[in-house]
Amino acid sequence: MNVSSSARARDGDALYKSLCSRPFIIAGPCVLESYELALDVALAVREAAEAAGLTAVFKSSYDKANRTSAQSFRGPGMVRGLDWLGRIREETGLPVITDIHEPDDAAVVAKVADILQIPAFLCRQTALLVAAGNSGALVNVKKGQFLAPWDMRHVYDKIASTGNSRILLTERGASFGYNNLVVDMRSFAIMGEIGAPVVMDATHAVQLPGGQGACSGGDRRMAPALARAAVAAGADGVFMECHPHPDSALCDGPNSLALSDLAPLLKELSAIWSLLHA
Repeated sequence: MNVSSSARARDGDALYKSLCSRPFIIAGPCVLESYELALDVALAVREAAEAAGLTAVFKSSYDKANRTSAQSFRGPGMVRGLDWLGRIREETGLPVITDIHEPDDAAVVAKVADILQIPAFLCRQTALLVAAGNSGALVNVKKGQFLAPWDMRHVYDKIASTGNSRILLTERGASFGYNNLVVDMRSFAIMGEIGAPVVMDATHAVQLPGGQGACSGGDRRMAPALARAAVAAGADGVFMECHPHPDSALCDGPNSLALSDLAPLLKELSAIWSLLHA
């Protein structure tokens, strides 16, 4: 291991220790639309988290490979997207998380991102999970809409088989009929028994997959309620997509939180966490 990779490993250990020991948020726009917009959101996320006393991770995707329609905006691609994420990481001091979709992505993306995220639809892809584990980065896995919370034990074990146990598990709702999701609040206790910090994806949980025909719909009004309920039920962190103007966002606008609503919500979540751990 060279000096730079050794330093990143130490940074990763410190970050994971922080996420295991205090409440945190993962927030940002669904997809990278421009460097300027992403940076503005990252700075707002940092400010809101600091005011609420929470650890923050900036989230955005360079490629959304699982869009409903082939005509939907996917992002700037890996090269430009990783450049933007690296610059945001350096300028804000925030750790960053982004999705990977192919095993070959893992090692490349881990040079920039602190946390590799496995999308829900790919959470059982063994080669992808193993590659993420071997990258040395932290790994956040979204629980598939088709999985029971206890099934995430096998997902965890696949990553941990690489010797990397710096893993987060995220609840994002389960399929409930067509174009709808429901959250089982027992998931946080059940997945918590696996031994990893458990996260609530409050904005994807209010998504209506494919609900607008060629794209997904959603009801962002419900995201704060689910976030509060999940924290009360034992979630260690909350994941939220946010955007300055959700109605004009290029991806997941209907379920994204308005950036102006982030700071008040984080203060509420911080208060709930404080009550639980008083």
